Amino acid sequence: MASLAERLDAVREGVADAAREANRDVADVTTIVVTKFHPASMVRELHDLGVRDFGESRHQEAQPKIAELHELEASWHFIGQLQSKKARQVATYIDVIHSVDRDSLAVALAGNSLDVFIQVNLTDDPGRGGVDPDGIHHLAEQLLAAEGVELRGLMAVAPLGREPRQAFATVRELSERLRSVAPRADALSIGMSGDYREAILEGATHLRIGTAITGNRPAPG
Repeated sequence: MASLAERLDAVREGVADAAREANRDVADVTTIVVTKFHPASMVRELHDLGVRDFGESRHQEAQPKIAELHELEASWHFIGQLQSKKARQVATYIDVIHSVDRDSLAVALAGNSLDVFIQVNLTDDPGRGGVDPDGIHHLAEQLLAAEGVELRGLMAVAPLGREPRQAFATVRELSERLRSVAPRADALSIGMSGDYREAILEGATHLRIGTAITGNRPAPG
């Protein structure tokens, strides 16, 4: 079985290859290593290997883990569904939130210095995380009015059963429309372990990669 360092190198090579294919500078693509359910010791090992961006998705796990790793030079990204009642707590230790999808979060996060992405739901299932594409502009206006909050762009997950590049092309088109109300919100948080090549080809600036680097996750505690 490949080691953590070998898996990380393989993904870095894959990202570089995709960036060359897209005629893009690989430095413009941030790879966030998703460490949810993994121990702080793995984060330290990844940090020793040069990783500086880490993703977590559960407040009850992320808060103590990040506190334990407070001395590391790192950026912490919250990528999971965020409950409004926990948003203020999460904002105190997280640098970037990728899953803002409703007005109540914009209100809860106001007054904190952090970057945010609007999560878009690309499915017909309202139970899945993300705002309906028709609601992007309204939510963007709420976030632009929120003190301290910097709207970076859009986040999405390619739906099962849909060709990933087609899904990411849709997000890219939505991003172009978003910039009519938020000109600086040009980042795209798209692409995971199985589809990051397609995401880079469609302009991804942030990848959220877990198992391709960390291996299978242990069962949540």
